[in-house]
Amino acid sequence: MTSDAALQRLHQHYQSMPPVAAMQVNIAGYDGSRLRLHAPLSQHINDKGCAFGGSLASMMTLASWGVMSLGIEQAGLKAEVFVADSQTRYLAPLFADLDVHAELAPGADWASFLTTLRERRRARTSLIARALLPEGGVATEFTARYVAIAKP
Repeated sequence: MTSDAALQRLHQHYQSMPPVAAMQVNIAGYDGSRLRLHAPLSQHINDKGCAFGGSLASMMTLASWGVMSLGIEQAGLKAEVFVADSQTRYLAPLFADLDVHAELAPGADWASFLTTLRERRRARTSLIARALLPEGGVATEFTARYVAIAKP
């Protein structure tokens, strides 16, 4: 299981980026495979009174990046993590705080990813993130491929 220290390092990393710090993103939880982030709607509101699409995409990108980074650290490895490509689907407007979770996509194999990263020093895998509606359901869905490059 990931330590509180690892989550604190992730939070500090997020806060070290001025655009992310301005978003007031907080880690809402991590169970070893799914990372949850939270941010107040007041920092992300658009002209319609709902969450700005760019904020939703950013939070899902950050959550997915965090899942990768935490998993790599848990495995005792060091790597730089990059988003390779992504697709965002906006399914319903979100008129509440932004609650996002990210995890490996169905069919993604974390063990194979780690083996490839160890052997080839570069690996990729797919993730999925969702922004949740407070009444249940999904406001936004994000699918992406992330690449990790081992540090020397």
